[in-house]
Amino acid sequence: MADKKTLEEIKNESIFPVGGENVNYAKYFDGTSYLNMISMDQVVIGNVTFEPACRNHWHIHHAKSGGGQILLVTCGRGWYQEFGKPAQALKPGDVVHIPANVKHWHGAAKDSAFQHLAVEVDGAEKSTEWCEPVDAQEYDKLIWK
Repeated sequence: MADKKTLEEIKNESIFPVGGENVNYAKYFDGTSYLNMISMDQVVIGNVTFEPACRNHWHIHHAKSGGGQILLVTCGRGWYQEFGKPAQALKPGDVVHIPANVKHWHGAAKDSAFQHLAVEVDGAEKSTEWCEPVDAQEYDKLIWK
């Protein structure tokens, strides 16, 4: 089982800088996250770090064709959930392929900071729709094993 991590441990262990507080998207997160854009050329890649219990709201990466997102988990413990499906526990080395037009959320476990690289998949007519927060009672029921 992956070890739980503090934010300081992730800052010390990550091969990518954590970056500054994610203030531009803070309204779409419950808790504090940090963002470091690793690449804006050819392929957009962001290093997203979540403090323990931080998660983003439900959202959809729309695209007419192509599109979606790939998460490459680098540190800590986290969660990914598609709407209508059970949440998946995430650990370093996990890869999550998120198709376009699928409602989902991702974020840290309650007791661990979490980090992933978010890779934007090229597509036509892309946009992100931010939806409601993850229900706190449902999130609190999640047990990372």
